[in-house]
Amino acid sequence: MKSAASMEPRLHRMPFLQGLLPINSTQLPHDIVAGITLAALGIPEVMGYTKIAGTPTVTGLYTILLPLVAFAFFGASRQLVVAADSATAAILAGMLTAVAALGSKEYIALTSTVALAVGVMLVIARVFRLGFLADFLSRSALIGFLTGVGVQVAAGEFAGLLGLAKQGHGPIMQIVSVFQRVGGINVPTAALAIAVLVVIVGCKRFVPRAPGALIAVIGSIVASAVFNFASRGIAVTGDVPGGLPSLFLPPVHMNEINQVLATAASCFIVIIAQSAATARAYANRYNEKGDDNADIIGLAAANAAAAFTGTFVVNGSPTKTEMVDEAGGRTQIAHLTTAAIVLIVLLFLTKPLSFLPGAVLSAIVFMIGVKLIDMKGMAELYRMQKDEFVVALLAAGVVVFVDVMHGILAAVVLSLIAHARHSYRLRTRVLTRGPADRWIAHPVTPNLLAAPGIVVYRFEADMFYANAGRFTEEVLKVVNEASPTPRWIVVDATEMYNIDYTAGKTLVQLGEELDKRGVGIAAVALATGVRHQIERYKALRAHGAHREIFATVDAAVVALRDLSPSPQPSAPGPESPSDTKPD
Repeated sequence: MKSAASMEPRLHRMPFLQGLLPINSTQLPHDIVAGITLAALGIPEVMGYTKIAGTPTVTGLYTILLPLVAFAFFGASRQLVVAADSATAAILAGMLTAVAALGSKEYIALTSTVALAVGVMLVIARVFRLGFLADFLSRSALIGFLTGVGVQVAAGEFAGLLGLAKQGHGPIMQIVSVFQRVGGINVPTAALAIAVLVVIVGCKRFVPRAPGALIAVIGSIVASAVFNFASRGIAVTGDVPGGLPSLFLPPVHMNEINQVLATAASCFIVIIAQSAATARAYANRYNEKGDDNADIIGLAAANAAAAFTGTFVVNGSPTKTEMVDEAGGRTQIAHLTTAAIVLIVLLFLTKPLSFLPGAVLSAIVFMIGVKLIDMKGMAELYRMQKDEFVVALLAAGVVVFVDVMHGILAAVVLSLIAHARHSYRLRTRVLTRGPADRWIAHPVTPNLLAAPGIVVYRFEADMFYANAGRFTEEVLKVVNEASPTPRWIVVDATEMYNIDYTAGKTLVQLGEELDKRGVGIAAVALATGVRHQIERYKALRAHGAHREIFATVDAAVVALRDLSPSPQPSAPGPESPSDTKPD
């Protein structure tokens, strides 16, 4: 019989159950308690998300049933909670209404079709190992995007808090429409919503561990049943179907396929970025090895489970993951516990949910929106990195003033632009000797020499098509404007790790230009890849010219101090300067 120790490595090599195995008996009680906590806090929250997504209340419960189980079995993260999420719910409502009325049977069916399409996209991403795509949505753009979603979500519930129907397109018009109808406010509904907000905020402020949303939900259900809120003009949820969700294949209609795919692609980007960022953060917290590509399979299985059970897209949820972590949960057993509790609710407790006032869900969703508005993150960006603050602000603005889909595109494009901008507007310097033979960096200016006749020019980034022109311009500037003309240009490429084709050809052309001026060129490079690229492009080779790649700036200056760069007759033998090979 094999020992547990010998079995453990085998369990870790399994393509599934990585979030569950090995089971730690001492941790098990903590995971169960965390699962109960997640159910208490998460059930009201996912019911609230159905108001954002425009689907029946019970579909929120479905998102924390089989999708949770599917990710627990097929995902790799031991902490990530996969369930309904406000960002993806907002994407659904913002995009699918172009082809179906919000809340209609066609719309509800399309939300499941989108979940299936997302699952397929995630499988394709796993096949091609596209987990790295999560890196292309920067944290600053994600802060801005989620802040914009928060404004949109909170503004969308403003009318519901006051007992008014939602009117107007976009957050600004929705708020304006409320003020235009201020005389029609339903006072009992508004009073109930204010009471719920007081309970949620009060619990968070004075009793942080108390489930404020759950207390508000249970209290309002009891009050609604006892005092018959429906007869007093306060809208209630109505019948909530009980039992297990029916299994079905989501419909696919070709006349709607373009909108479905566009919606799924928007959800896919958010899911990849948000889930990976959350899973990585908690894996790092507990010194565990993350696996983005394995998590993608778990997310695909979770979205397939959502699609086949008639609910909408699910995503890795930072808020729910933090709920479990704070409650002591460390494995997916906590999430299976939550699923078991949801199953009990669906089988036996849906009747009480029919008394739940709509204003209570509006208040919960309003608070979710407010929580998404990351003022702390925006303030930190403004304080520490103003250019990235602008990226976040633009992403938020596009979500608020245009729509969620364009907000997603803006977030991705702005992230890429920010990266390209950092690489393009890189720091370049010329080096001179300072006290104690230390190198001092200066802005690129002519007549700053590292040694007589030698200019050391530092380029602190990878060299590619967008910044190659600047490289040439600055090198020629320090040559053409210097008096006298330097004999050598030493390019310090120690912080350069890649040279693309355009940059390689630029190096060749620059070498030819410097030859015409009687100026030699050499390089300092540490990265093996860069050395090979320079050699491959023959960027430092010319007939009869002495050109080398040195290991350090000091070595380059010592070697070139008394050496003439002008072409010299080739001498036979391995010591011929024309045959010099890079170090």
